[in-house]
Amino acid sequence: MKNSVAGINYRFTDQQLLKGALTHRSLGANNNERLEFLGDSVLNLVISSRLYELHSEAQEGDLSRMRARLVRGVTLSEIASSIELGKHLKLGEGEMKSGGFRRASILADAFEALLGAIFLDGGYAVCRTEILRLFDPLIASLPDIEDLKDAKTRLQEWLQARGRPLPEYDHFREEGADHAKQFHVQCKIPDDSISVEAIGNSRRKAEQAAAKDMLGKLQLNGST
Repeated sequence: MKNSVAGINYRFTDQQLLKGALTHRSLGANNNERLEFLGDSVLNLVISSRLYELHSEAQEGDLSRMRARLVRGVTLSEIASSIELGKHLKLGEGEMKSGGFRRASILADAFEALLGAIFLDGGYAVCRTEILRLFDPLIASLPDIEDLKDAKTRLQEWLQARGRPLPEYDHFREEGADHAKQFHVQCKIPDDSISVEAIGNSRRKAEQAAAKDMLGKLQLNGST
């Protein structure tokens, strides 16, 4: 086995660590799950530290939202794809046939496992350097803090800033088969006659859609 992965600026001393990072659980008990656990912790520490350094005025909640955008599964799988990690993975026959080397969740987990292996083989400073090489461009392109807040948070903060009561969400109907349910939610403000309804394929998504519509209506109407 090679002692490196294309797209990663690190060469392993212990090739067994690299092998372990690239081995999916479909091949048995000696897989990358423990390294994934470790890599996840190191990644969160490095990103948290970087955001703390770069955004001295940001509050805890804002820092958490920025970190969540950076270390979410979709971002990790995109980075894994960009370094062609999938072609190095060791998968069981079933996962190989089903295209597991392209599956986002497998790629994201393997990327974290690779970081865990780099940490053990080269130490924290080396691992941090590699993480920041990959993540600094993403950190620089993060949306504004306000844009990172979900609709329910933005609506709540808008109301609180004006001394108004918090919104109420009423889940008044569900429809569809279990695997394709649609949830109907009504959002209303106790001190206002305005109400909106929204639909989503989960309660959370329906609430977020309703909150977004409600905030838009309040801002359009110039409510105070």
